[in-house]
Amino acid sequence: MEKILVIDFGSQYTQLIARRLRELSVYSEVCPWDEIPDLSEVKGFILSGGPESSNIEGNPSIDQHIFDTKKPILGICYGMQVLAYQEEGRIINEGKREFGYAKIDIKQDSILFKNLDKSSDVWMSHGDKVESLPDGYKITAVSNNSPVAAYENIVKKYFGLQFHPEVTHTESGITIIKNFLEICDIKQNWSSYDILQQINALIKTEVKDEEVLLALSGGVDSTVLAAVLHKSLGNKLTCVMVDHGLLRKDEALNVVNNLKEKIGLSVNLVNAQDTFLSKLKGIKDPEVKRKIIGNTFIEVFESESKKLNDINWLAQGTIYPDVIESAGNSKTKAKVIKSHHNVGGLPERMQLKLLEPFRMLFKDEVRKLGKTIGLPTEIVERHPFPGPGLGIRIIGEVNKDRLDKLREADHIFLSELKKQNLYYSASQAYAFYLPVKSVGVVGDNRIYADVIGLRSVNTTDFMTARATALPHNFVEYVSTRIVNEIDGISRVVYDITSKPPATIEWE
Repeated sequence: MEKILVIDFGSQYTQLIARRLRELSVYSEVCPWDEIPDLSEVKGFILSGGPESSNIEGNPSIDQHIFDTKKPILGICYGMQVLAYQEEGRIINEGKREFGYAKIDIKQDSILFKNLDKSSDVWMSHGDKVESLPDGYKITAVSNNSPVAAYENIVKKYFGLQFHPEVTHTESGITIIKNFLEICDIKQNWSSYDILQQINALIKTEVKDEEVLLALSGGVDSTVLAAVLHKSLGNKLTCVMVDHGLLRKDEALNVVNNLKEKIGLSVNLVNAQDTFLSKLKGIKDPEVKRKIIGNTFIEVFESESKKLNDINWLAQGTIYPDVIESAGNSKTKAKVIKSHHNVGGLPERMQLKLLEPFRMLFKDEVRKLGKTIGLPTEIVERHPFPGPGLGIRIIGEVNKDRLDKLREADHIFLSELKKQNLYYSASQAYAFYLPVKSVGVVGDNRIYADVIGLRSVNTTDFMTARATALPHNFVEYVSTRIVNEIDGISRVVYDITSKPPATIEWE
């Protein structure tokens, strides 16, 4: 299959590049810079950004096999710098970083900038910059801080951008990527049906007729995966859901009943609340919490698999943002943002083979898959819920009292969003627990109690997000309900921080 290969030099934005290509119906794959696959069907290359300096010996470089294909190359940020450097240009670091919005001025006609205005807002994030270009290259755009904001070698079809076209902050980024796809002469015909065919092929070649145990959380990813695998595997699939005591109000029973009614799937519900809470006792560090939850998940599933006959595989709904934030491609020198329970927490001694068909997909692609196979809106468009559950929505130690308070606050928030037709106007909304004492007055009595936070964001890819502009009257009403109805809560706050710099979850 024709593809664009994204070379990962360790940028947190690498998967966004792949996602933009998928949005444009072009199949793309991401590979680490030092693990280059077969290149026979590659129509072009995009080199990602990265945290290193391109002109230091031993840092990530472009594999010679890429140059040998004589296919088009687009370098972004670090990718631009390392391309220029390996072509014998000069890179410098003046000790100044350029981060955030910048305005570029297009100085030369370029097929990469076709249909763009001469001046455009872009998103910069770099410390190094190109000081002089190799022979055969010309500057196509400049900015106040970057005398070489873009360049090209039209003969070789090599292009470099100091800015990031893949982020939504760059106003003409999609147009630039489209222009590069035209240069690569690749068909825009990648679809959900192609993804399904790939998954079916994976199951045929890898799983064959072996038994699969699905770790079902009840969220969108694992639920869609359950439906997809159910179609392929039939009674070879066993779904197990662990009630770890970190779920939302009535979550476990609602999920089990929903899947039975909507999909025809039977789910084995395992009550492991005491096990998880005992292991989390006294633990405050979020990374430690995530790993404990991840390890305990696997232990429980291994234990359950031994009660079943001939289980060989453990299936999980891991998606691309989970992998990149956990720095799943370790050789890329990507910086770990946070470990996901189904990525960073996997113990090396796991006895089951791992099946993660969605590992290269984004959340919106999973939703499209769900719609393609006919799942109802209430399942496909449900807000995401993290695998570690409320364990990472309680800041600090997790205990039953805090869980009960948070469960009720979260229920009030989500139920009111649904009642007032605001639920689907947000991509993800939830309550979190802040163990910060605050003075309040309830029923003429002074209280000194903890705080509940509310967070609601809008996003398409869950790699960047903005706070939902919920009506003030609505937030005020929810706040009043929470403080009045839940003992031991003194006040409510609303988090308006975007991602980045924040993550969507607090831990």
